[in-house]
Formats: sequence, structure tokens, C-alpha cells
Amino acid sequence: MTAYWVSCYREISDPEKLAAYAAISVPALEAAGGVVVARGMPGAVYEAGLMQRTTVLTFPDVETAVAAHDSEAYQRALEALGDGAVRDLRIVPGV
Repeated sequence: MTAYWVSCYREISDPEKLAAYAAISVPALEAAGGVVVARGMPGAVYEAGLMQRTTVLTFPDVETAVAAHDSEAYQRALEALGDGAVRDLRIVPGV
């Protein structure tokens, strides 16, 4: 069952660190089976929605998404990001 990796950026304090993270994370996550399907600022927000950068990837299943997160390649991306952003990351199973 498809899984969705949803990352919302609550705060970006260092755009250079974010760029370094993106340069490492996208290839790492794609190599692990992820596909970026949305990235950027929302076109609209409703109810309690927040106008914050959001990234959505699909993976074949939750286990693959979790393995991608825990991989050495992605951990290097997180090291590059460091304290450059505060994010809310969740992996959600599809229906």
C-alpha cells in the first residue's frame, strides 16, 4: 500500500542549510524508492491550515519510507540541515 511522507516546515532559519539538505535528501530519498509529488508553499490553506512550505513524497509502503528515513544517505542530509529548519514530518499509509 502506498505511503505518503509529508514534511511541513514550521520555521526556516537558514536557507543555505536547507539548500544543502535538499541537494542531499532528494537523491537519497529517490534512490530509496521515493517520488516527490509536491513541494513548495500551499496554493491555499483552510481551517487551521498554516501557510508553510510543504513537501510530499510517495513510497511503495510505510516500511520503505521508514527505511529511507533511517538510511545513512538520508541521515547525512539531516546532518546538513542541522538547526536550519524546524519541521513536522510524518509518514502516512495510503488507503
